[in-house]
This record gives sequence, structure tokens and C-alpha cells, in this order.
Amino acid sequence: MSTRASALTTLRVGGEIPSFVDTKSEAQFIDALQKYPEALVMGGGSNLLFSDAECERPVIKASMRGIAHEVDACSGATWTVSAGENWDHFVLATVEAGCAGLETLSGIPGTVGGAPIQNIGAYGSELNSLVARVRVFDRKLGEIRTLAAASCGFGYRTSLFKKEVDRYAVLEVILQLRVGEMSNEIAYAELATELGIKVGERASVNAVRKAVLAIRGRKGMVLDETDTDTWSVGSFFINPTLPASKIPTGAPVWEQEDGRVKTSAAWLIENSGTTKGERFGNAAVSSKHVLALTNTGSATSEEILEAARTICARVEKRFSITLQPEVRIVGAQL
Repeated sequence: MSTRASALTTLRVGGEIPSFVDTKSEAQFIDALQKYPEALVMGGGSNLLFSDAECERPVIKASMRGIAHEVDACSGATWTVSAGENWDHFVLATVEAGCAGLETLSGIPGTVGGAPIQNIGAYGSELNSLVARVRVFDRKLGEIRTLAAASCGFGYRTSLFKKEVDRYAVLEVILQLRVGEMSNEIAYAELATELGIKVGERASVNAVRKAVLAIRGRKGMVLDETDTDTWSVGSFFINPTLPASKIPTGAPVWEQEDGRVKTSAAWLIENSGTTKGERFGNAAVSSKHVLALTNTGSATSEEILEAARTICARVEKRFSITLQPEVRIVGAQL
């Protein structure tokens, strides 16, 4: 089956994919992986930027569905979720079931299978703190494996699955959540303000989810089919983690366990001359958030990449800091 990358990704750019397989079950997925060992695996396309050229690799889409959970009086709720499930639909299911832990990760686009690859995080929370196990198909060994969270190599926006790209295809994610209607302590000041509470206080998981969706919506980080200002991959760049001596004066800082500090990519971008809404042909910086590069309706992949290159060059020139993309780029280079 042939299709276009632009029809599969949230950026809506990219060329022809001559060999595309959409798998609806785990058996179909594994069969396709074995038939096309060189294939690229994708989920919701929310973190992929395909080049404008014809894709040289087959592409397999993981569309298998399934959500189940069990509650234990001692350990809380164990959720087993298939890789093809929509991430935010799953988060909503946990909130409606009276479970806490994922509410701050509401509104993130993509599928459950992509979540551990990026170790997604937002508003003071990261996925790795809730993952119990990840079932994968090890394409190198040709077998199904179950990896405990400690074996997944989780770090800031990274994991074993990202480091050993194309080796592990996620089948299911198993998470351990707390049963309860109140959130964990809110660690992120912007979210606390939205909730009308102080940092360190709690709120209901429903209130936290609504607040997160409201904040993300104002920043254009909730996908809207009718609003091209949301046609993006979310944050295009990750926040740099550097020695404290390299952080510019006035930049936000978050101390890390290894002694370094993390700073804000958005602050670096804004303070090196890039503005919200700036156009690069048919690509643009979101009018709501400088970390999002958007397709205004008819952008090419190269226009998105040129916008990214310009932003990187400005930050490098102003602060001598090299930004790294969060998005996976296929068939091109930044």
C-alpha cells in the first residue's frame, strides 16, 4: 500500500511512502516487522518529520488497540495498554477510573507506544516514574521481551528505545498508578497558578487535567484539525542540560541530579531574536509558543527544516549553545 507521509503526521509534510503497512493487531504488527526488517515503525506521527523526497524505507504503523486495568488494595492500579492507543484517550480513561499520576501529561499528542520512547513529560512529571514494564519486539533478536522500567534507560526525553533506534518495537506499556481522586503535589508554578493553589499543594485529578489542557491549548500544544497554528510536533527542541557556567544570565534553571542544570529552550530562542508568528515561507513559529514550528497550510518539509536551522544558528551565535531537536527527522538532516 502506498501513501504520503503528510497524511500520517501532525506536521502534515513529507513525501510519498511507497510501502506502508497499517497493523491492527499485535500478530499483524510482528508479522510486518519480520517481513520488513528495515522498516520504520510509527504511531500517531506526532514526533516525526519526513523529508519531501520519497521514503526509501517501508513504514509500519502500530494501530493495535486495547486498555485494561486491575486494582489491588496494596499496589494500586496496574494498567496494560496497547501501543496503538491514543495517549490522551488513555489518560482520560485513567482519570475517569479514579486513578492519579497521568493527569499532568494530558493533551500530549501521539500514541501510547511512542510515550516511553521519548519518556514524555510535562508540568513537573515524567512517564518513567509510572512505568512498570514495557513489552517489546526485539528486532535484533527476533523475539518478544518484557523490560522492567529499570532496564529501559529512561532519562530526560530519552530511553533505551530511542538510543537503540529501530531495534525495539513497543507492543504494550504497563503502568502502575495510584488509586485516588487527588493529584500528586503540584511542582510546576504555572500549573499551580492555573489551579489557584500554591506549589506543593494538591488538587483533584479532574481539575489538574482541565488546567493542563487549558494551558496547552493557549500555547497551541493541543492538536486542532481546524487551526494550522497547532499543526506541529509540539516542542521541536529539547531543553538543554549544561554546566551551570554556560547558562546565560537571566535564563531559567532547574538543577539536575548530576550537578548540571537544565535551562529553557524557549527562553534561548526568544532571547536570540526569534519571535512568535515569524514566517519562513509556508512554515512558521507558532503565534502561541516559540518551541513549536508549524505548517501554515502548505509548508514543505524543507521549509520546516530551514526554520529550525535558522533558529539553531541564532541561538548558537548569541549564546554558544547548540539546540537539539526533539523530533525524529526521516530522510533529511537538521
